Amino acid sequence: MRSEACICLILITAVLLVYWQVGDHEFVNYDDNVYITDNAQVQKGLTDKGIIWAFTTSHTGNWHPLTWISHMVDCELYGLNPKGHHLTNVLLHMANAILLFVVLRWMTGAVWRSGLVAALFALHPLHVESVAWAAERKDVLSTFFWLLTMVAYVHYVHRPGGKRYLLILVTFSLGLMAKPMLVTLPFVLLLLDYWPLNRFQPRTTTDSVVDQPLGFKSSGDGKSPILKAVMEKAVLFVMSLLSCFVTLVAQQKAGAVSTLEVVPFTLRISNALVSFVAYMGKMFWPLELAVFYPHPGSELQIWKPAAAGLFLLIISAVALWITHRYRYVLVGWLWYLGTLVPVIGLVQVGEQAMADRYTYVPLIGLFIVVVWGFADLVKGWRSRRWVVSVTAAVMLLALMAGSWLQVGYWKDSNRLFEHALDVTNNNYVAHYALGNALASQGDLVGSVSHYNKALKINPRFAEAHNNLGNALALQGNLTGAITHYTKALKINPDHAEAHRNLAVGLDRQGEHQAALHHYEEALRISPNDAQSHNNLGVALAEQGRLKEAVAHFTEALRIDPNFKEAERNLELS
Repeated sequence: MRSEACICLILITAVLLVYWQVGDHEFVNYDDNVYITDNAQVQKGLTDKGIIWAFTTSHTGNWHPLTWISHMVDCELYGLNPKGHHLTNVLLHMANAILLFVVLRWMTGAVWRSGLVAALFALHPLHVESVAWAAERKDVLSTFFWLLTMVAYVHYVHRPGGKRYLLILVTFSLGLMAKPMLVTLPFVLLLLDYWPLNRFQPRTTTDSVVDQPLGFKSSGDGKSPILKAVMEKAVLFVMSLLSCFVTLVAQQKAGAVSTLEVVPFTLRISNALVSFVAYMGKMFWPLELAVFYPHPGSELQIWKPAAAGLFLLIISAVALWITHRYRYVLVGWLWYLGTLVPVIGLVQVGEQAMADRYTYVPLIGLFIVVVWGFADLVKGWRSRRWVVSVTAAVMLLALMAGSWLQVGYWKDSNRLFEHALDVTNNNYVAHYALGNALASQGDLVGSVSHYNKALKINPRFAEAHNNLGNALALQGNLTGAITHYTKALKINPDHAEAHRNLAVGLDRQGEHQAALHHYEEALRISPNDAQSHNNLGVALAEQGRLKEAVAHFTEALRIDPNFKEAERNLELS
């Protein structure tokens, strides 16, 4: 127990050393606004209406009520002080590292190997994105319940029973309500049945304690232990399928899923193969990490997916070939491949080619392979303890340094996206986000420059056209602003904000009837937009249609009771 306590203390200390700096970080303008700073429901804190909203909304293209509730709790406790929100993520990440150590130690009996896997998980730079980004609460929160489900599962396998199985269902359900990434967990539990739980074959007297610490045996009822293991998880697989369905509906409703016309299936397969290998490369050499990696599209050279596919086949074949001696290799490899499938891009959600945050759980599989493999490699060496200790210390210190630097890039939006532009090419999203940051700081010249750079790379970027229009309008270039609002709507006719902004511009030019049409379109697309209701009310009042104007001012105040401008307009009507 002294060793276990020592490892937990090391994990806690190391995580705090790397991540404590987030207490001085700001929110960034990339999803933090959608989840927290511009989200009126979340900012109200924990309320009855807020909880109902969390369970019924598909805002952001996801159904993850527990994630919404966790953000509400943070707003209840800390308001909009980013320090509290960031430190909650750090605490969850710390808890995840300890849980990973505990469950691996319980399953394998290997204290220091389990501790090293947990340390790699806790300190790897690829995991910084999931922790330092407030909006990625869903990563650390869902993984917390992923690991609790593993703990509950080992508890159940040790002594099966209805209550213990129910605990598995509860923790798994909570995880799915934090992020649907958990849909692959039943598959991972099957892998654990093979190793280290060894439930697919009877225990023999030669089995080591590390290979089979809990003494599980296949039953003597004539049924295949593999079939029994699958059937045992039938409810979990059904829950995963339901979660996939709900997630797909939510993402399609939000327009987040790219069609096959936009991203053909052959391109999706090609990018997926390259991404599998690229993530492995970044695991071993975690440099030039960015918050957004542009999708290569048709520019992806054919040799890259071909080489990546061959590489993956070779590793898979080797893992199968040596599985009779080193079962952890196949388990870790399939853990890595399997848990990446939902986010590898076969269903293309968003415009990224890959994302560091997607590796938060999958890399655990590769960490197991590396740690257990290295332990077996040096097993017969006389100086193995010295070699392992020095290697582990050097590696972890290097990872800590890399993660500490990577955390620093998340201090604010400017630093985050300037770094992304430094380490990637043709990154139109980084130009766009940096333009937003500069605009919010009053640097309209800089923001216009970055919006134009984003549009030079991707002329069909509706959001960039809309925000460039906003910047031009603030510069007094109303004609240029209207041009870009119009371009945004040609690309995306359902862009509610572009309709509203175009209406404002047209109204200023005296085209009142056209302005009314675009306000109405904005409200058709986004009926709960208080600003559009208020603006439409003003436009109607200017035409003498006071009764209709009052109705829209009233609706704006119903949506946002603290909307002072709408309140003032209502009083004047």
